[in-house]
Amino acid sequence: MPYRATILTLYPDMFPGHLGHSLAGKALERGDWSLETVQIRDFATDRHRTVDDTPAGGGAGMVLKPDVLARAIDSVATDPRPRLLMSPRGRPLTQERVRQLAEGEGVVIVCGRFEGVDQRVIEARALEEVSIGDYILSGGEPAALTLLDAVVRILPGVMGNAASGTHESFETGLLEHPHYTRPQEFEGQGIPAVLTSGNHAAIDRWRHEQALALTKERRPDLLAKPSQPVTK
Repeated sequence: MPYRATILTLYPDMFPGHLGHSLAGKALERGDWSLETVQIRDFATDRHRTVDDTPAGGGAGMVLKPDVLARAIDSVATDPRPRLLMSPRGRPLTQERVRQLAEGEGVVIVCGRFEGVDQRVIEARALEEVSIGDYILSGGEPAALTLLDAVVRILPGVMGNAASGTHESFETGLLEHPHYTRPQEFEGQGIPAVLTSGNHAAIDRWRHEQALALTKERRPDLLAKPSQPVTK
């Protein structure tokens, strides 16, 4: 059964976006995964198809109405897929969570808009709030595309080489080591000699040392977390 992604959004034309290209696009064409969009506005009941209202207690902006969004969520067939709400106040998305999501049947993703979503529907429909970073976007659609990009690329058969995803940043608890390729000389700089030595044990040690140094410099917080063993 293909991996199923259902997106609840006010802008279904934003999908599949970049996921319709490259490896993810080819996998979509093959049927390795499927993408369905649900227009939230279709579940408004007034003649103006209103989906938002002013925030209780006052304040700027508008809030996505709970009744409209609940009907949109309920239109999706009940199944064990997790229901995610892309939100800057959600738990940060990690590679570990991405792998958990990729191992399931699929995801249902709600894309917020305006100032936010009524808290009552978040609780009533058990939405898991997920953040892709400490910044604000105009809506949840770009965040949903980012999450799906991370998930789809590690689905079985999507990447040509299954090992490609196992040595990347965050997979081992460290940032990824530097990469080099031909030409041998570029603007006066050469490829580190160890990488052309043919000594695979020495190459593995160099890559691990470089990954560790980069992580210490740029993301020391990662070193405080449990990590998978690294082959040396």
